[in-house]
Parts: sequence; structure tokens; C-alpha cells
Amino acid sequence: MRFLTLLVIAISLSACSSVPANERGWIEPVDAVRAANDDPAYGVRGDFVLTVKALASYPERSFLNSETDYRDQRNLTVRMPTSIVPELEQRLGVRFADLKNRRIVVTGLAKRARIDFLEDGRPSGKYYYQTHVRVDSPTQVRFAE
Repeated sequence: MRFLTLLVIAISLSACSSVPANERGWIEPVDAVRAANDDPAYGVRGDFVLTVKALASYPERSFLNSETDYRDQRNLTVRMPTSIVPELEQRLGVRFADLKNRRIVVTGLAKRARIDFLEDGRPSGKYYYQTHVRVDSPTQVRFAE
């Protein structure tokens, strides 16, 4: 019986889908989004590669997006506190705004995030999902070589 239990566990583990990675081991945005949707509670860890097609910076948070429309279901959003942007600029040697059209690699956890639509500052009951990689340190971001 113990052998049968171990066999079932081994088969279950081998049946788990893995996240496709490119030849460098990096995960492309579409694969990160798919994997995060497949496991919304835990997401997927890895090195995510993306070309920055859009970016935004607000007093509290800054964003780098893999698609021009951040609401696009294929979009992978890199989310960071704006307070670390100066350190990121120094580390990469470019201004935040100049990251547009640059290819970067971000190490972290890609996880699905619910985004609520607001009416008069309150949730309207309507929402959609984005996939975010949270960056807390500039060392999580580098240029793809």
C-alpha cells in the first residue's frame, strides 16, 4: 500500500505542468500570465523577460508593462514603489522614462491581481485581472543581454 501511495504522488508531481521558458531560462509574458492564471493563489516564481511597451509613475507606485494597453489580458505588469525608482535608474544607468522599448529581465513572483473599477472612489462591483510582478528592490531588474 505504501508503494502505491508513493507511486500516485510521483505520478501527480510529474503531471504538473511546468512553465515554458526560453533558451536562457526566462519566462515570456504570455507564459507568465497563463501560469499565474492556472495557480491564482500562489502564482509562479521565475525570471520574467519583457520588452517595456508602456510605463507609468505615480506618487506611490510605478509600473512597467509588456503591452501598450495595461488592461490587455496578455500584459505582464512590473509593479514597484516609486521610492525605489531613483535607485533603479542608478543601477541601470538610464532614466525610468527611457526604459520604454528596452528589454528587461525581472526576478520575482508573477501573480494575478484583481483590479476593481471605482465609482466616486468606491468599488463598483466591476473588475478585471492583471498579472503583476512586484519589485521591492532594484536588484530584481536587469537588462536582457
